[in-house]
Amino acid sequence: MHGSPHIVSDVMTPTVVAVGRDAPFKDIVKLMEQWKVSALPVLEGEGRVVGVVSEADLLPKEEFRDSDPDRFTQLRGLSDLAKAGGLTAEELMSTPAVTVHADATLAEAARIMARRKIKRLPVVNEVGMLEGVVSRADLLKVFLREDEDLTEEVRHEVIDHLFPLSADHIQVEASEGVVTLTGWVESTALVPVAERLARAVEGVVDVRCRLAQASVTSGPRT
Repeated sequence: MHGSPHIVSDVMTPTVVAVGRDAPFKDIVKLMEQWKVSALPVLEGEGRVVGVVSEADLLPKEEFRDSDPDRFTQLRGLSDLAKAGGLTAEELMSTPAVTVHADATLAEAARIMARRKIKRLPVVNEVGMLEGVVSRADLLKVFLREDEDLTEEVRHEVIDHLFPLSADHIQVEASEGVVTLTGWVESTALVPVAERLARAVEGVVDVRCRLAQASVTSGPRT
């Protein structure tokens, strides 16, 4: 749709802090603190993403501080207790990395984050090379769009297309991201479609639809 930041490349951060497989534990912690991030992609070669190391991967070091060190070697590969003995990114990272492509929709990225319970996604190309990172905060940027932009997009991309004959008799207003549609239409058959498409515009918080069918006897209202 016109003007919408509707794919990951529109909102992602192209400059990414990452580490190699051999990055030491303390260096990872320092980078997270320095750059205020909760996870770092782990790269190999020319920049292919092979895993992600997050705060959750590092916390077992503290959680199992009092455990027998010999158990770390014996249980290496068995989730949290094994990670408590990890010393490098390769030993600590979650793999395979959960990633997203730059041309994925924001809704697709949001679903991945919600289902996998993660805050950041490395953005990769078709061969797995790192192109950027998208966070929950990045996905929420669409809700900073001005009401005027939302009004214009709903008007041109929804109303004008669905109701070309009665578009002049439909008012579109956006306030704090809530879009209100009022006026009359020749048939209400497409009203649910209009509401759904308006709600799908990036940055729209909610839609209030007050479209009614024009009276046959009285004709169009002005």
